[in-house]
Amino acid sequence: MRNSFFAALCVFLLVSCGEQPMYEKVYSFEGKEWKQDVKPEYVVKVNDISKEYDFTLSLRTTTDYKYNNLWVFMKTISPDGTTAREPFEIHITNPDGSWIGNKTGTIVETPLYFKRRKLPQAGEYTFIIEQGITESVIDEVLDLGFRVEEAKAEN
Repeated sequence: MRNSFFAALCVFLLVSCGEQPMYEKVYSFEGKEWKQDVKPEYVVKVNDISKEYDFTLSLRTTTDYKYNNLWVFMKTISPDGTTAREPFEIHITNPDGSWIGNKTGTIVETPLYFKRRKLPQAGEYTFIIEQGITESVIDEVLDLGFRVEEAKAEN
């Protein structure tokens, strides 16, 4: 009993030491395929509109991904129902073919950052991500993560 209490305490301390994001969710694609009709959705509750937030969209592919980028559309639905839809390009490789993101074995994680954004209204925001290429299926896509955290003070 004493050992299990000590182990639980260690796990709690390790988890609580790092700052936790305000929101983090990962959508995994079945069979490493992002089909055009699959649109990952992330719902984020924002209470404090006086703060700035950093948003990160993280795409994980395998090293067999055959493109050097990926276009996506981000549809944002504000708490009052207002919608906006914007295109974004995720650069996955450099012109020489080297990976831009972090490569571990056969997996490459490529982030797209949206730094220091203020949101105009308190409440729930829904972010829907659509793939924006002409292919009906994109192969070798593992998952898509969405993270929101309070912006850190600039030095």
